[in-house]
Amino acid sequence: MTKLSPLQIERLKYQPKLPKSLQNGVNSLELVEGSATQSVRDQEQIKALFANTYGKPTVTFKTTSSSSSSEVRNVGVILSGGQAPGGHNVIAGLYDSLKNANPANKLYGFLGGPSGIIEGKYVEFDDEFINDYRNTGGFDIIGSGRTKLETEEQFQKSLAVCKSLGISAVVIIGGDDSNTNAALLAEWFVKNNAGIQVIGCPKTIDGDLKNEQIEISFGFDTATKTYAELIGNIQRDANSAKKYWHFIKIMGRSASHVALEAALQTQPNITLISEEVEAKKMSLSSIIDYMTDIIVKRSENGKNFGIAVVPEGLIEFIPEMGSMISNLNDIMASLEKDSSFVNASANEKFSIVESKLSSENAKVYASLPALIKTQLLADRDPHGNVQVSKIETEKLLIEMISERLSQLKAEGKYSGKFSAQSHFFGYEGRCAFPSNFDADYCYSLGYNAFALINFGLTGYLSSVRNLTQPADEWLAGGIPLTMMMNMEKRHGEMKPVIQKALVKLDGPVFKKLQDNRQDWAMNDRYLFPGAIQYFGPSSVCDITTITLQLERGKTLASV
Repeated sequence: MTKLSPLQIERLKYQPKLPKSLQNGVNSLELVEGSATQSVRDQEQIKALFANTYGKPTVTFKTTSSSSSSEVRNVGVILSGGQAPGGHNVIAGLYDSLKNANPANKLYGFLGGPSGIIEGKYVEFDDEFINDYRNTGGFDIIGSGRTKLETEEQFQKSLAVCKSLGISAVVIIGGDDSNTNAALLAEWFVKNNAGIQVIGCPKTIDGDLKNEQIEISFGFDTATKTYAELIGNIQRDANSAKKYWHFIKIMGRSASHVALEAALQTQPNITLISEEVEAKKMSLSSIIDYMTDIIVKRSENGKNFGIAVVPEGLIEFIPEMGSMISNLNDIMASLEKDSSFVNASANEKFSIVESKLSSENAKVYASLPALIKTQLLADRDPHGNVQVSKIETEKLLIEMISERLSQLKAEGKYSGKFSAQSHFFGYEGRCAFPSNFDADYCYSLGYNAFALINFGLTGYLSSVRNLTQPADEWLAGGIPLTMMMNMEKRHGEMKPVIQKALVKLDGPVFKKLQDNRQDWAMNDRYLFPGAIQYFGPSSVCDITTITLQLERGKTLASV
């Protein structure tokens, strides 16, 4: 066995907490149905596409005094999409739940993500295997992948693999795209009388898979605490050296929940929120003006240092940049097949691209630093789009602010010093040891997933809520996956997808930033969260995110 660190040895001993309703196992549960549901938008289209699984009620579980027996079930589990802290505990909770219900039950893990169920690559879990991964980060227990489950051929192959293993239920652990796949697979299985249930579990560090029933996606708590520790460390360094501006890009392409939460935990001088930029139609120039103004004013107060937090996906939310990138995605499909373009020099490529873009988009592209122009032409993602995470937005901002400050200095309007450092925090947070909150929450999600299976449900997402209360008071249940869906254009076609939950500019979380933004800009109110604590008082070890507390109406005396 691989040698373990002292922390891992201790974490393997940790017994995650469960909601009271689940503590006696799934055989002592009673299912309570709520009201029928409908999709968040496009109800008629979603209903037509999910004729067999649409409109189901929400469900909750409560303990009953009687105990029922559980028939033998074989279950398959898939880790899908990007890693998030706590995935191993979802599987551990699922395993413990099904073994508690009936020791003859079996759990199979499909290897490498959804492709595993298509190709029949799997492992059967046992106690020894599971016990090596409890309360640890990563998805390395079975690996993950981004294969989409959406075609007739894939469904047929998945069915054949499940039948060969006697599997009657599949649990898909993933984000919005992965759980959209779960909904499609569930519908297909019912439509074809396959006798196989599908249950989803809400995962993504981005925090954009949530609603009233799904209060938080797992991994968000641990990842944001990890990033906040790093930002706090940098703030302490900046406040010590007093000579650098640190520009920190942080995970979150489609939504800025991670940047917003990290900012509330650390209180940096500048925080950009993509949704605000889009709503206010802020140009790149106006963003530079905003940031430069703060830098100049701090310099006038003798502070030539500071911290700026920037969400990963910012560049796509700037209207003229979003338009240019969309135009660029369209023309690159053909240019990448043109050998004269592929073999051209960097400057020649810039000229060719500018000649192909619309006049307004060409102006935007031409105004960018060469580094960013090059990154915009780099390898596309599988959908042919710019890989936004590879665009060094933090360096773009630094370069353009430097130019603006040079102009102001030449005009006698700025006399300070500007030295900048750039950072990107992404992978650092995806596989961290899960916080106590994520360890408990994920274990509960997995345990609860088998309860949903045990009651014969399919097309449901495991839901554990009331999460700002002690774990004993958490409420276990499930919601239909179709409840979170709408129609969106993908690859030129309208397709059903789970709607992403973006930062609400009229919500309490953004308002907390908005109310403090001016003060934090000029005064150094830095907070230093420190490392995630696993042992000690509950007030330190079990506390959850500021985002969740504010969204659930908790009062924050410390913020």
